[in-house]
Amino acid sequence: MFFPRLRRHAKWMFLFLALALGLGFVLFGIGAGGIGLGNLAEGGAGSGVPSISDAEQRVLDNPKDAQAFKDLATAHQTEGNTDEAIEAMTSYVALKPKDADGFRELAALYLQQASTAQERAQIYQMRSDYLAPGSIRDTIFQLGGSPLAPDPITNAVSTSYDQQISAAASEIQTASAQAVEQYRKIAALQPKDPTVQLELAQAAQSANDTATVIAAYEAFLRLAPDDPTAPEVRRILKQYKQSGQTG
Repeated sequence: MFFPRLRRHAKWMFLFLALALGLGFVLFGIGAGGIGLGNLAEGGAGSGVPSISDAEQRVLDNPKDAQAFKDLATAHQTEGNTDEAIEAMTSYVALKPKDADGFRELAALYLQQASTAQERAQIYQMRSDYLAPGSIRDTIFQLGGSPLAPDPITNAVSTSYDQQISAAASEIQTASAQAVEQYRKIAALQPKDPTVQLELAQAAQSANDTATVIAAYEAFLRLAPDDPTAPEVRRILKQYKQSGQTG
């Protein structure tokens, strides 16, 4: 019974994350004024992007060279190596702990990691639904008023995909939480910037971190009560508070 329940809950989780990640970018533009996912996707479009091997050699030659780690992150991101880019950017911000744009780029990479895991989970779900039709059959057809005995092949396929969906869901949650942590660091560096509070709130939405969403939106309204987006922020904030009270 555990895996079927997990799959049902996972569908809603993936839908929420899709809306939070997608609508958040459309409404407010995550990374405004900094480095967002769009900028990351364009990183290798022009010339001058360092090769992975060259950047790695620079890192080996001088482990304290922050720019070398940043160039390594750019090189990996250009090749689509998100995990390796995250590792390199983590080293960069450790050497440059006051670089808000560095934390913003790292947050964007974590959100990309979460998005990739979400897409993978959705593929697993579709494959499970397609390759394990026995679960639908057993629900529809009954014998003597009771469901038919579970098909062992269906069970094996469903269990395998449920495990992969669970692993992807865990990866989504971890990556989203890491993105929130990076925006918290940016907010600490730039406590009077309302845009940072929007970015933090949107990242927290993707992580399903309601407390942080509410706190960040409230901070935004304190810093920019007359901002053009303030009415929309108040509407979303009201929904979150009502949802929390209902819960």
